[in-house]
Amino acid sequence: MAEDILINVTPFETRVAIVEQGAVQELHIERSIQRGHVGNLYLGKVVRVLPGMQSAFVDIGLERAAFIHVADLRQNRAERNAGGTLTPIEKLLFEGQSLMVQVIKDPLGTKGARLSTQISIAGRMLVYLPHEPHVGISQKIEGEEDRLALRERVVQLMPDDEKGGFIVRTQAEGANDDELAADLSYLRVLWTRITTKAKSLPAPSLLYADLTLEQRVLRDMVSPETGSILVDSRATAQRLNEWADTFTPSVKERISHYSGERPLFDTANVDEEIEKALSRRVDLKSGGYLIIDQTEALTTVDVNTGGYVGGRNFDDTIFKTNLEAAVAIARQLRLRNLGGIIIIDFIDMDDSEHRASVLAELNKALSKDRTRMTVSSFSQLGLVEMTRKRTRDSLAHQLCEPCPTCQSRGHVRTPRTLCYEILREILRESRQFNPKEFRVLASQAVVDLFLEEESAHLAMLGDFIGKPVSLEVEAAYSQEQYDIVLI
Repeated sequence: MAEDILINVTPFETRVAIVEQGAVQELHIERSIQRGHVGNLYLGKVVRVLPGMQSAFVDIGLERAAFIHVADLRQNRAERNAGGTLTPIEKLLFEGQSLMVQVIKDPLGTKGARLSTQISIAGRMLVYLPHEPHVGISQKIEGEEDRLALRERVVQLMPDDEKGGFIVRTQAEGANDDELAADLSYLRVLWTRITTKAKSLPAPSLLYADLTLEQRVLRDMVSPETGSILVDSRATAQRLNEWADTFTPSVKERISHYSGERPLFDTANVDEEIEKALSRRVDLKSGGYLIIDQTEALTTVDVNTGGYVGGRNFDDTIFKTNLEAAVAIARQLRLRNLGGIIIIDFIDMDDSEHRASVLAELNKALSKDRTRMTVSSFSQLGLVEMTRKRTRDSLAHQLCEPCPTCQSRGHVRTPRTLCYEILREILRESRQFNPKEFRVLASQAVVDLFLEEESAHLAMLGDFIGKPVSLEVEAAYSQEQYDIVLI
């Protein structure tokens, strides 16, 4: 089924939407202010060697000098893995030395970036290790026969003059030889360009920046099912064409500049879909709905019939709602980029054939997802448990922050609950202090309740402690905020 890729570019943000049959299936957002340096390659200059700390400071052109430890030097890799003695850093580095380094940790606070000379460059299916002459397989690829077969295929594709090695990523598990060869060739061309720049540029200089979102789209997301790639920035479209011409020639003909009058994302109602994807509730066309709750440990999806009564009988209504929900859930996982453990609570079905059909529909819908997943059968409690690999922050984590009013609980205490809490606090403080008056600063809702339904309790407390209690509305306070001032 054909899918289109829409790329919206602004100076502050790049957004990518993958659209299939007019519906947004995936969203990717990258903000320029949040782009880090991890993965970037620099030609740095050693500015100071610290033998006592077995580390060195390297100028790579950033605001602060970066930091490299002796264990992150390529020359010590074999010794470190074998548990042997590391060669002292003062024997490997000297002040003024030019050094090709890769950022492995971004600057944080007053600390500079953390560096390594163990270079690795990620492709779609392979990671190139220009200084490590071996082929490794991702630990997540299971089955010894599959691992050996993949390793043998990559070794056969490597040119005879190749001095580096590769790590086979999990995405390569179902790849054919042509796809592996294309990725291998892309990484070798990229490394040749980097080494050429390193010979001609002065230190410090940037040799390679990790790919931008739009470039990663061409590398990772374009598939045989991809129809058009529309970009609403002429300059970006031109850069993508040049990049594709070198690294992914088969993709170039699908890239085009969008110059329509309507904003590109409006043509597929993308902004509307983003708004829906931040909501707990997802309405189904039949009248049923999903409730999606994301927690730190897992995500739960609850399926409800809602107003749907279209089936011939109750079982038929439940079955059709669950079938529709299975497709919607698969789309929401991609759209929201939900990862980790996911628990799906379909509406209870007594018919085993219905359960099998719903599970088959879910697996079919999930097969379009590029992210690795595992899906179990219905448990004894009628739940479907699955996992989806975390590849980046979820959409909600990217675009939202915890509510300052409820502290992300999803609810606030009632005004009456707060009234009683304030009364208890005044009683507690009256036993420790002896002010002339207690003044309560609170939200309008709490003060109104004190003046109306809770006025008798407030008066009784004042008589009991023998002190006046006054009220004052603080417009800036949320419902749960209050202060008790001793005057």
